[in-house]
Amino acid sequence: MSFTFDRTTRLRLRRLFRRRQRQMESAAQEAEAQFENNLIARFDRLLQVKRFAFGWTLLVILLIFCTVAQTMALSSFYQTTQPVAGGVYNEGIIGSYSNANPIYATGAVDSAVSRLLFAGLLKYDNHNTLTGDLASSFNVDASGRQYTVTLKSGLKWHDGKPLTAKDVVFTYHTIQNPDATSPLLSAWQGIQISATNATTVRFDLPGTLSSFPHSLTTGIIPEHILGKVPADQLRSSNFNTLHPVGAGAYEWRMIETSNTANPDKATTFIALKPFKGYVGGEPALSSFIVRAYPTKERLIAAFRDREVNAMAGLNEVPEELKDDTSVTVHNFPSSAALMTFFKTSEGVLSEVAVRQALVKGADTKAILQGLSYQARPVNEALLIGQLGYDSKYQQAGYDPAAAAAQLQAAGWVAGKDGIRSKNGQELAFRLYAQDTPENKYVTDKLVANWRSIGVQVAPFLQQNTDFQTTLKLHNYGALLHGISIGSDPDVYAYWDSAQADVRSATRLNFSEYKSSAADAALESGRTRTDPALRVIKYRPFLQAWQTDAPALGLYQPRFLYITRGPVYDLEQHTLNSETDRYNSVAEWKIHTAKVTN
Repeated sequence: MSFTFDRTTRLRLRRLFRRRQRQMESAAQEAEAQFENNLIARFDRLLQVKRFAFGWTLLVILLIFCTVAQTMALSSFYQTTQPVAGGVYNEGIIGSYSNANPIYATGAVDSAVSRLLFAGLLKYDNHNTLTGDLASSFNVDASGRQYTVTLKSGLKWHDGKPLTAKDVVFTYHTIQNPDATSPLLSAWQGIQISATNATTVRFDLPGTLSSFPHSLTTGIIPEHILGKVPADQLRSSNFNTLHPVGAGAYEWRMIETSNTANPDKATTFIALKPFKGYVGGEPALSSFIVRAYPTKERLIAAFRDREVNAMAGLNEVPEELKDDTSVTVHNFPSSAALMTFFKTSEGVLSEVAVRQALVKGADTKAILQGLSYQARPVNEALLIGQLGYDSKYQQAGYDPAAAAAQLQAAGWVAGKDGIRSKNGQELAFRLYAQDTPENKYVTDKLVANWRSIGVQVAPFLQQNTDFQTTLKLHNYGALLHGISIGSDPDVYAYWDSAQADVRSATRLNFSEYKSSAADAALESGRTRTDPALRVIKYRPFLQAWQTDAPALGLYQPRFLYITRGPVYDLEQHTLNSETDRYNSVAEWKIHTAKVTN
């Protein structure tokens, strides 16, 4: 079957197709316009919005950056780096631990631990002046024989119990008890101690003693813990080693020992924590640890390995640390005097002319210049700047020609070997000292100086144990040794005739010097409380000492303390004892932080 279209029909269909085509083109154009209006245009606006938002975001970031940069740049105006509380302090000391009780503590470790744990009535400040620790005040009456000490209010022991005058009386009565065997006994004989109330203690002396207040720095011990312990058992009480309770800046936490079977390797670890109730304020450090080492080699190794950040007890800075910029060396001058004591009671040194010549023949300035640190010279029996010191009474200066002439005039003639002799006796003696690098240096210089004026000196350097025996027996011709003088000029123990007697409790007159003029002056000076009068009373002693030349003054020794990095509020000052480095221990800090002003 076939279909045919006439011409009219074909025209109609063509017109219909064209109409549909135009409608489709129109719809396509309209769709394209809608697409462009509803999508493309909005996309363009979206890009514009994004660019706008990005610009603002960038601006905000820039403002934040500028603010931070400005804050950092200006922080120095309202923020400073300051020491802050916290941190564990590890101090290493050469020695061993045996007794922290202040009426027994004598060694370096014992004394350090005792000083940290126990507080005394008085202490020294960083200007070497006596000030109150547990005491709020101390006074002396017109006679100079009665001292009254008033305690601060609210004092507490580490266990929270109140500390009263009763504890003070108990402490000194225990020292006075021979059964307690305290090494402080001789200094407290004849003194009456009593409590007038809970906060007041009275000391009645058998005679006037101007230096007495300096005896009140000994740590106070608790009567409520030790009062029932028999005096003859007190020294062995475990209170002294395992359970000490004091009123000092730090309180006991724990103790550990290692390698006890081998003394050469044994170490002791003693941990202390800050006492919140300390009268001087809660310490800044979080913990204070004392580590005891048997040898300097062990101590230095511990410091190198950062086991400790401080070292005490060395005589010199280890070679390996001298160029270490992280290490801080503290040279504390001591209120002590290194001297060469001439034994005036026998041998060639009994002759005044010989002793005077030895003083003139020693180049003390050169000796000081050769030390590894700057030391203060000692040129008379009192320290420079001390009450009573008078430069008019300085020992003779270095003059080897005058020294040789004086010996010649006294009949000491030089032989072929240069050594002088008289009546068949050679001008020679033995010089003893403890074996340390510094002492060896000094003895070598003295031996050479005196050899040049015709004196033969044989040096003997001894280890500590042997040297202590030499001191006790006075078994020497001359002695290179340091004596502790302290801040008070009472040097009676070293120069009064009575202190040379073998029956003396201490026998600290190492020169065995005897002078009635010196004795009278020393006894008068120590029994006057008026400083101006004491100065006058000491002058005859200084004059006799200068003339008789019982010793050669050299210099004030240092106490060497080495730390890794600074210890804030540890001020370098004169020490009366090594533990006076702790005068401001409650303020010590080892950390810093930015602090807003």
